[in-house]
Amino acid sequence: MNRRMVLFMLGRIIMLEAFILMLPAACSLIYKEKSSFAFLITIVIAFAVAFVLSVLNKPRDKTIFAKEGFVIVSLAWICFSAVGALPFVISGEIPSFIDAFFETVSGFTTTGASILTDVESKSHGILFWRSFTHWVGGMGVLVLMMAIFPTDTGRTIHIMRAEMPGPIIGKLVPKIKSTAKILYLIYIVLTATEALFLLLGGMSPFESIVYSLGTAGTGGFGIKSDGLASYTPYQQWVITVFMVIFGINFNLYYLVLTKKVRSALKSEELWFYLTIVATATVLITVNIYDMYGNTSDALRNSAFQVASLISTTGYATADFNLWPTFSKGILFLLMFMGACAGSTAGGLKLSRVILLFKSVRSNLKHMLHTRSVESIRFEGKKVDNATITNVASYFALYMLCIAVILLLLCLEPFDLETNISAAVSCFNNIGPGFSSVGPMSSYAEYSAFAKLVLSCAMLLGRLEIYPMLLMFSPTVWRNRIVRS
Repeated sequence: MNRRMVLFMLGRIIMLEAFILMLPAACSLIYKEKSSFAFLITIVIAFAVAFVLSVLNKPRDKTIFAKEGFVIVSLAWICFSAVGALPFVISGEIPSFIDAFFETVSGFTTTGASILTDVESKSHGILFWRSFTHWVGGMGVLVLMMAIFPTDTGRTIHIMRAEMPGPIIGKLVPKIKSTAKILYLIYIVLTATEALFLLLGGMSPFESIVYSLGTAGTGGFGIKSDGLASYTPYQQWVITVFMVIFGINFNLYYLVLTKKVRSALKSEELWFYLTIVATATVLITVNIYDMYGNTSDALRNSAFQVASLISTTGYATADFNLWPTFSKGILFLLMFMGACAGSTAGGLKLSRVILLFKSVRSNLKHMLHTRSVESIRFEGKKVDNATITNVASYFALYMLCIAVILLLLCLEPFDLETNISAAVSCFNNIGPGFSSVGPMSSYAEYSAFAKLVLSCAMLLGRLEIYPMLLMFSPTVWRNRIVRS
């Protein structure tokens, strides 16, 4: 393990966060709020820590192998969240560090689960910071670092693989730095486009920016306790469309930019995703029609919640706790699926779901025709057995993690529906659940222990389990270099 390189990279990451914190500090200064002081103190602390780790600690060997990549990513997200929690605590707007850490982890992991019960009382700077954490975490904090800072380290693909969600991670172009820049350029353009549409629809500049940042990162932090229920149908439809857009694999947008539209439209995962969104929307619309009395409202609320949960954004226009059991069941299943690989969404990812279905179908055919040999194909390419095995192993570990989180939450005085939905929602980076953690409620009533458990669940889900688990493996920390 190249420990000095790990510490050096952590220093660079904390330095990046110091620069990022200047934006909410500026927002606080514009609105002449006391929270600006909290941001300035945090920036000074971050720069001091970064100086010690990255300036006074320059490693001779800057090569990064797979194990360093996993450790750097895991520690980076923990450190990023710990530093990001300081403005909440120093400003006094979230006095408890555990609560602030939960809120910040929820922000960076794009979960959107909140402990706040009175969102409207918070300062503009703090509200901007909450939503901006979604935007930073959506594409990945280390991907952002690679896009901005010079990267003279070796094998940075290991960092990208460890942080980017989905079963398959590839380079758009030969250089990792260029890939990171392309991804962020697409990300920025889409975010700005949504903000413009919301601005034209009557939202204030602050509201349009905050909700665009939250939608882009598929996060879900808002600035009103009733979610988006009080906004106009036009504004809700704009956010619905963009939640679906940000749930699509960003590689497809790159194909469109390079005039390979036909290749993008051939994506099997894309059409599976759009089919699920359309089908779920129609089924729920029919099921809740009697509650709204007209097709327009039923369709708008149905489409919004389907887009919100499958993209793991977590915004709400209605209290779906009050919807019929059939509609709640569909939404619960969408919580597991997530959107496309290579998007900013959380969840299992539809590429894995497709491969699992195809694997089951292949096994059933083999049981009927034992001599038959059928290869599984995905996106027009043959999938090797190792990939199928990895997907199956990940699914088993995925379910095991949810089971362990659920058991730990069952120590709390809440009903089973609350704990199950909290475990699934936080692990899949969604935010709202059912019952006591529904869309119009919060996680404030959970104990400090449960909030730490759920914070770990959010990190495990965002980093897709393995980086966090490997960080605790003694083998990873040995000095012996394993070339991988």
